Amino acid sequence: MTSIPFIPFAEGEALLDWIGLTDALMAGHTLPKAEIGDTFLYRDPDTLLSRAAWIDGLGMAVKTATVFPRNPAKGAPMINGGVNLYSDADGTLEAILDFHLVTKWKTAGDSLTAARRLARPDSRNILIVGAGTVGRNLHSAYAAAFPQAVFTVWNRTRANADAMAAEIDGMTVADDLEVAVGRADIITCATMSTTPVINGAWLRPGQHVDLIGAYRPDMREANDTALHRARVFVDSYDTTVGHIGELKIPIKAGNFAPSDIVADYYQPEAFVRTSEEEITLFKNGGGAHLDLMTSRYILERWRTK
Repeated sequence: MTSIPFIPFAEGEALLDWIGLTDALMAGHTLPKAEIGDTFLYRDPDTLLSRAAWIDGLGMAVKTATVFPRNPAKGAPMINGGVNLYSDADGTLEAILDFHLVTKWKTAGDSLTAARRLARPDSRNILIVGAGTVGRNLHSAYAAAFPQAVFTVWNRTRANADAMAAEIDGMTVADDLEVAVGRADIITCATMSTTPVINGAWLRPGQHVDLIGAYRPDMREANDTALHRARVFVDSYDTTVGHIGELKIPIKAGNFAPSDIVADYYQPEAFVRTSEEEITLFKNGGGAHLDLMTSRYILERWRTK
């Protein structure tokens, strides 16, 4: 009997590269459109979240997360989980992957996929807004595609930005967010804010804005002005427009329309920068189909190690 591999974080990550993942994500969008579904179960204050996807030609994945807010007080992680990857041919379980491995590479890889198509290739100044785990992952991802870039971090709590900069060679800390945005070629934002932190009036021609943190209907990181000044793109219409406040709030208010979105990944011919001067804005919504594509990429690298 063939054993089913479990791919842990460190051993799996050692086999991966960001450019290879972004190529795999775009290749996944040449296949038939994914079927996706989310389920939530609750026991106050705990949550069980399962996200499932099925792509004809790529297989099936179910990513399950347990969120237990009381765990940190006990010295345990608040979020745990795993990803089950199933065969497209016969539905058998092919692998179990570490939850945090898939989430890290899916999230930052999603943003980098967009930046490779939307940001100016000569971008040299990258601003990371948010000094958490995702911010650190974004540095790793963006450095792979923009190796000559210099990085700046801004965070509401300065001490957290200082700590991140101390970990990353050459990174500097911004004191004034408006000034930092004006200097940046790429602004990547991972804050989980419920009020906009990026003011569109600060933007200048040629920039690329990458919004990651908002994932709930009450969250947004950029104001209406930013949406109006930019050409707006999403990874998936299905997982962003009606679900995330970044777009849902201005749409409900009549300040933005779904038709104002230029394209998602399933429209690769339109998912491009068309001039050096335009401002591009990308909303990273995640989605189980991207977890599936990422998991398949990880398993393929695992099998060829």
